[in-house]
Amino acid sequence: MSEFDYDLFVIGAGSGGTRASRVAAAHGARVAVAEEYRVGGTCVIRGCVPKKLLVYGAHFAEDLRDARHFGWDVPPDCAFSWPRLRDNVLKEVDRINQAYTTTLESNGAEIIHQRATVSGPNEVTLADGTKKTAKTILIAVGAHPAIPECPGHEHGITSNEAFHLEAVPKRVLIAGAGYIANEFAGIFHQLGAHVILMNRTKDILRGYDLQIRDRLLQISMMKGLEFRFDATFQGIEKLDDGCLKVSMANHEPAVVDMVMFATGRKPNTHGLGLDTAGVELDDMGAVKVDDHNRSTCPSIYAIGDVTNRIQLTPIAIREGQAFADNLFGGKATVVDYDCVPSAVFSHPPIAGVGMTEAEARQKLGSVKVYSSDFRPMKNVLAGRDERALYKMVCDGETDRVVGIHMIGPEVAEIIQSAAVAVKAGLTKAQFDATVALHPTMAEELVLLK
Repeated sequence: MSEFDYDLFVIGAGSGGTRASRVAAAHGARVAVAEEYRVGGTCVIRGCVPKKLLVYGAHFAEDLRDARHFGWDVPPDCAFSWPRLRDNVLKEVDRINQAYTTTLESNGAEIIHQRATVSGPNEVTLADGTKKTAKTILIAVGAHPAIPECPGHEHGITSNEAFHLEAVPKRVLIAGAGYIANEFAGIFHQLGAHVILMNRTKDILRGYDLQIRDRLLQISMMKGLEFRFDATFQGIEKLDDGCLKVSMANHEPAVVDMVMFATGRKPNTHGLGLDTAGVELDDMGAVKVDDHNRSTCPSIYAIGDVTNRIQLTPIAIREGQAFADNLFGGKATVVDYDCVPSAVFSHPPIAGVGMTEAEARQKLGSVKVYSSDFRPMKNVLAGRDERALYKMVCDGETDRVVGIHMIGPEVAEIIQSAAVAVKAGLTKAQFDATVALHPTMAEELVLLK
């Protein structure tokens, strides 16, 4: 008999924790996973999945207007029901939550629906006081929205609450300029709200190619979104009529119906008891890990957003798979973080993989850039001036494609295949040698000049 209750105890049943638990159990390990909220984690329950469904729902506002140009007699005032969209999205969340639960149970992992904290290198304590031991502990608790410290911050909400609103507010102020801020800005704007995006710097979507994010800013402003840059909170005051008065540096106050904080995410390590096992955290509260996801305590590992490496669901899943294969499957696996594709489901969406032009010039020196700036066929017939931009960054010496960056309809679907080519180290000449698929937007990738 083992001296421990389990071979593996996982804290957190999000995307990474679920994958690690399922794979470890399939390898024959005795696995328990503790989840204090719902199986599925941020992505499934209150993140990318329900948010993408809201993006789809909001996009119909524009699609219905465009449909008239394609021969459809669409009434000028189509009724929209936020409660119906909201409830259908939450119903889908329930379905996926159950699917995740079934997957874990069918692979032999025990689910404990309680909060668990670390109380030693090989011990966890459940919320009811029960202690469990394990040879290995995996921390997969994710992250939570950061809330600015300012007077009246309790009047604001985060993306967590946005999925449960009673109604779409008429005036929304969103603090932040990252992917969450821009995605919800597009959602609320298309659903009829006046949106103010407030940011403490002059930049949106840092980390994406400058030309692409500048194009998104131009299109967003053209659509009617309002941007306030170099703005920091001075206070949020709730007025007698229920509205919120937001005071900020360098700008006049704004009166809105809702304030949403989208100012980054912090690892969920507070109160987790990691100090009892000598697990070191960085300045952001993230668990420090090596290439094999091991913390400074040899029996404790961490994956996903709690490590603050790349906060993306597919990364957490890859790390969970690698962790389980390494420890329980006898497969030496290290996650490769090079050329990770990403997308922002803004309106229109942007996507990219590899180095931006600025990064390439700094790292490579000699760089060649090819681009296509065009109006998608659908936009032409619909009478929209909105243009797409595709951009390819190449090593000037070898012709190797080191980055592809795009803005326009469906670019997130296109970038996945393009990422394979960038990851494989293909050259611009190999793109050029590929016959175009016409008429598509994706064909621009093999026609870039």
